[in-house]
Amino acid sequence: MGPSTLTINLVASGKPVTLTSSATSLSVKSDKNKVNNIPIRQVVQAHYQQDSQILQVSYVWRKKAKGPSSLVRLEGKVQGELTTASEWAESVTKAAYEDLGVKRHRRIKVLVNPFGGVGKGVAIFTTTVEPILRAAGCTLDVQHTNRGGHAYDIAKELPLSYDAIVSVSGDGLIHEIMNGFAHHEHPMKAFAIPIAPIPTGSGNGLALNLLGLADGFDVVLAALNVVKGFPMKIDVFSFVQNDTRTISFMSQAMGLMADLDIGTDNLRWMGDTRFVYGLLKGLIPFKPCPVEFSYKAAAKDKDTMAQEALERHKNDRIGATAPVSAEITEDNDAFPSLQLDHDFDEWTTFKEPLLYLYAGKGPYVARDFMAFPASLPDDGLIDIVAQVTSTRADILGDLTHGPQGVHFWKKSCSYIKAHAYRVKPLSPKGALAIDGEPFPFEPFYVEVHPKLATLLSPHGYYAAEFPQKPKV
Repeated sequence: MGPSTLTINLVASGKPVTLTSSATSLSVKSDKNKVNNIPIRQVVQAHYQQDSQILQVSYVWRKKAKGPSSLVRLEGKVQGELTTASEWAESVTKAAYEDLGVKRHRRIKVLVNPFGGVGKGVAIFTTTVEPILRAAGCTLDVQHTNRGGHAYDIAKELPLSYDAIVSVSGDGLIHEIMNGFAHHEHPMKAFAIPIAPIPTGSGNGLALNLLGLADGFDVVLAALNVVKGFPMKIDVFSFVQNDTRTISFMSQAMGLMADLDIGTDNLRWMGDTRFVYGLLKGLIPFKPCPVEFSYKAAAKDKDTMAQEALERHKNDRIGATAPVSAEITEDNDAFPSLQLDHDFDEWTTFKEPLLYLYAGKGPYVARDFMAFPASLPDDGLIDIVAQVTSTRADILGDLTHGPQGVHFWKKSCSYIKAHAYRVKPLSPKGALAIDGEPFPFEPFYVEVHPKLATLLSPHGYYAAEFPQKPKV
């Protein structure tokens, strides 16, 4: 689309504003000659009403470099050549959607958890998120969850006609949605529906992984991702305990890391700060993690993993595109069976005493901790952090540099990429958390399902920077 210019008078002030559009941006120039160049991806609406000669333009903008984003609406009567106004609005909309490979007017199922985090999910959705989705012309089916397991029940029966399902909550609601999909009549078709988080819970690791550390709690950018995000396939896991399978999409925690999570469940009002409090509290008894841990390794060399992660991050940023999903037919719509649960070849048993065991997918588990720096969305592997018993000062050092994930390079931290792993508790007392939810401290097994689930992502990759290796 070539540059075109249109002048309108803002209704609120009566002052002229010049709008100049191109294939990559929308330039907004005020009467004071101040110019804001809006990336075309952040434009959600351009609509001209011929009867009233009113032009409406909506976009997402951050007024201050470190401030929150907001929805900006311009509305005014067109001056000059009226016959081009409708064509101009359509050309801007086409550039903001079809030319980016994004479908207009997505049909969205929205699940709002009124009780998540500090209990502001409903207000945030109504005042901040919903106006963006409405401005983009999305069709919304909004439902409030009223109990634990409600999102599971909804996802299990979800019609397959939605373009996305949005979770206005924390990571716990996404855990419910994925497990509902696993028990859907057509599980693979259900898992093909992209999930998008709006971070209003106490744990918002998925939003951090999709939006990045700086923007992971920006609900406006999360809403923009619902409108403009690309489908991105990710691996998820089967967690098997007592012959029962549970889908885990983010983490399995034992020892200190489980204590700081489920041990602070009554402090959800603190937001994700509760995890820091839980870690400090757990350092007082400093108990070991009494488990026998075995794994089927894919990689253990940190330098190799670091190089592969850096190359993948570099290539993703150069050539990020909307992935094309494989066609799902009746023949391949069955939920995948376990492949390695009876395979005992080439398994390794970890011999050293552990302080904690942490496994998962996605670099960030919280704003203060990049647990799995080498994690990739779809490598078909699970990242495992086995922290051997150490000193309190050593673990406090991890806390200081938690957002950067520098623990990856520590000698006391074994970082493993595995196809599957098993855990057998050696004591009746202990803590186990799956995606932040408490589970019995009993034997279990975990296996990876490559590219099973789908998320909406603004980038097509995890928005996390790999930690540099410290200089010796």
